[in-house]
Amino acid sequence: MKIVVCIKQVPGTTAVEVDEKSGVLKRDGVESKMNPYDLYAIEQALLLKEQYGGTVDVISMGPGQAQAVLKEAIYMGADRAFLVSDRRFGGADVVATSYTLSQGIEKAGNYDLIICGKQTTDGDTAQVGPEMAEFMGIEHVANVLNVLEKQEDFLLIRENQENNTRVLRVSLPCLLTIEKEANTPRLPSFRRKLERKNDEVTVFTLDDFKDQNPAHYGLNGSATQVERIFLPEKNVDKQMIKGTAAEMADTLFEILQEKKIL
Repeated sequence: MKIVVCIKQVPGTTAVEVDEKSGVLKRDGVESKMNPYDLYAIEQALLLKEQYGGTVDVISMGPGQAQAVLKEAIYMGADRAFLVSDRRFGGADVVATSYTLSQGIEKAGNYDLIICGKQTTDGDTAQVGPEMAEFMGIEHVANVLNVLEKQEDFLLIRENQENNTRVLRVSLPCLLTIEKEANTPRLPSFRRKLERKNDEVTVFTLDDFKDQNPAHYGLNGSATQVERIFLPEKNVDKQMIKGTAAEMADTLFEILQEKKIL
C-alpha cells in the first residue's frame, strides 16, 4: 500500500507577527515545530506499513525551513519526503492550500491512501484534508480514531462523532484525517538519523505542476482573505464583593444589571 502523509511546520510559540497588508503570519525566522496532530497521522501510516507492507512518503507546503519537519518524519520511519515551496504559493487560504497540496501529491505519485492530522495548531480550520480529497475526487473521512483493518481494496475505520463512534468501510484510494486519540507517536530514531541524514528532500515549485496557472495559487487563488488579525484585549480590572452569600448575590445582580448583561 502506497501512503502519503501531509505534514506542516507550525510556529512553536504564540509570539508570531502578522503581516498587516496580507493578514498572514510571518513565518520566516520564527521558532517552529511539526504540527502535533501530524505526528499521529505519521504513526498511523507507519503502523499500516508494518502490518500490510508498502511505503510511506511525507509532503509539506511551506518555505525552505519546512524541510526540518520532513527530515524529522524520515527519522521516524518515512521513506521519502517532498516539499511544495514557491513564493507564488504564499498567502494561500484553505482552498488554495488544499489545491496546491493536491497538485503536489499528484506530482509525487499515485497513492492508495492520503493521511492528514485532524487540524493544524496555527489555523485550526480542519478543512484542508477534506478539501484536498474533493479536489482529487476521492472518498474521505474526518476525525478517524483508528484503522481497524485493510480488506482488498477498502479500509475499515473507526470514526469519532463526539457522542459516539461508528465503523465505516471506505474504498481506496481515500483520504483520512486522524484524531490525537488514535495512537502514541514514536520518537525519531537516532540510528535512522545517522543512516538517513544525507537524504534529499524533493522540492516542487509551480513549474513542476500539471496546472501552472498562477491564478489558482497563493493569494490569487484564495477564495477568502483575512480582513484583520489582532491580539485580544486583556481586561484585568476586578471588583471584590464582600458580605454574606445573600448580600454578595444582591450586589452581583445589581452590577450585572448596571452593565446591561441582565
